[in-house]
Amino acid sequence: MTLAQAILSHKLGRRVQPGELVVVEVDHAMTIDSIVPTVIDRLEELGAAPRHPERVSLVYDHVAPASNVNVAEAQRRGREWARRSGVNFYEVGRGVCHQVLVEEGVARPGALIVGSDSHSTSYGAVGAFGTGMGATDIALAIASGKTWLRVPESVRVTFRGRPRPGVSAKDAALEMVGRLGSGGATYMAVEIHLQDGAERAFGRSERITLANLAMEAGAKAGIVAPSGEILELYEVPDWLRAGKDAVYVRELEIDLTTLTPRLAAPFYVDNVHSLGEYAGAAVDFVFVGTCTNGRIEDLRAAAEVLRGRRVAPGTRMLVVPASSQVLQQAMAEGVLQTLVEAGATIGTPGCGPCMGRHMGVAAAGERVVSTANRNFKGRMGSPQAEVYLTSPRTAARAAVLGRIPDEEEQE
Repeated sequence: MTLAQAILSHKLGRRVQPGELVVVEVDHAMTIDSIVPTVIDRLEELGAAPRHPERVSLVYDHVAPASNVNVAEAQRRGREWARRSGVNFYEVGRGVCHQVLVEEGVARPGALIVGSDSHSTSYGAVGAFGTGMGATDIALAIASGKTWLRVPESVRVTFRGRPRPGVSAKDAALEMVGRLGSGGATYMAVEIHLQDGAERAFGRSERITLANLAMEAGAKAGIVAPSGEILELYEVPDWLRAGKDAVYVRELEIDLTTLTPRLAAPFYVDNVHSLGEYAGAAVDFVFVGTCTNGRIEDLRAAAEVLRGRRVAPGTRMLVVPASSQVLQQAMAEGVLQTLVEAGATIGTPGCGPCMGRHMGVAAAGERVVSTANRNFKGRMGSPQAEVYLTSPRTAARAAVLGRIPDEEEQE
């Protein structure tokens, strides 16, 4: 069986097959500030309350702090519901939902987690089946403790070797999405294997980036086979492994030893290129953060580039830690000091301007280099702005130079 089959089969106590429709117990359901009003509406229509409030989390991260009065009123309603219902509530500043659920130990190997955010595939970093759903499905999962799924087919992606200096998991993830295409894994599980040194090169943080970006190939789930650091951090059940009988719709191998820094150009995540193809293009705004690349490892990479340097005149830089824990660690290590001394602005832990609703959206004609996960028209502000997706190291280099760097300037 594939990893997706193994998890769903274990939940049901029998072997499942791709294409089969199943109803399964949910280990955790998550919703966010911008979706919870609709979730509450659906629950009230049903006359329902959370069946297992301890298995439900509400995280304020997408437009946090509130950007206007309407958002503030909606958030107050969510807080009141959380208090009444007894669900886990994470206030403004705790961080991005996916990072928070990993830090809080909710995401664990073999778990089934549903969230009202499309990048809930991130939980696959630790060997969980994480998937995004709309408000109605999340409300029903909260009310019943169950959800229905079509058992997905699987695509296997194998990363081999250790990446060269200056190449990160973000580069690997962009390469994966570029090769699969934006619809190359629609409603499939992207099963990721790290071998020949990759299992040690990519720890939990890097695996979150890989599982997170799997969604941009259309994936229902992105599951990284537990190895390396994950085996040290978690108790991984013996049944959580891909069997020799596993059948894949497609298999892809990526050699990390030859991979160079990548960039996703407007306006699609699978529009992946080498840096050299866009080197020299002036940059107005650099954003480092999000559930994709806002962890301490990402901030360290940016600080390493910025240490002793300044953000270029005419370019602004915003850094938003993925969580309060990341913020505190960056303070303790002096990473935050380095970023601020270089001219970066630090934002409240959360999503920041990723979805284009607050905290520094882009104007028409501006070019943005971002470590986020989407670069569609209007994603971070004006539809006339251009968003280029890169690794934190490349983004920091762009901030120093005031332009997109070439590969040689990554050293």
